[in-house]
Amino acid sequence: MNRYTEWSAFILRLVLGITFFVHGVVKFQGGIANTAGWFDSIGLPGMLAYAVAFIETAGGLALILGIGTRVFSAILALVMVGAIFKVKLAAGFIGNGQSAGYELDLALLAMSASLALTGSSFLALDQFFSKEDHETIKRSA
Repeated sequence: MNRYTEWSAFILRLVLGITFFVHGVVKFQGGIANTAGWFDSIGLPGMLAYAVAFIETAGGLALILGIGTRVFSAILALVMVGAIFKVKLAAGFIGNGQSAGYELDLALLAMSASLALTGSSFLALDQFFSKEDHETIKRSA
């Protein structure tokens, strides 16, 4: 990747990571039991709230640090697909006055899909682990 592409992917990774991290932490701070109850009220298992909150928090932190960017981005993309189709689609793109639309979720889905496809190694911890692995392989060959 060229320098501008790396910077672009880094910016996406950082903003996406911060966004998901904050959303996940808020679910825990607001009382994860309340979030689980809301999941139950829309027909999803309440235990799924714990999984989503954990995925958002851990996935967001991993993206910020640049650990497993492609994997966590793909998982977060799946969470966004679920949010759009199960929760937000009925409200429309912008929303219906009573609930938010899916425009933000769609943007987060697009960002997640982009990073799942391209990755982001600039200022990523993965870059350091993979270099060590390559050096170890070279030394043992």
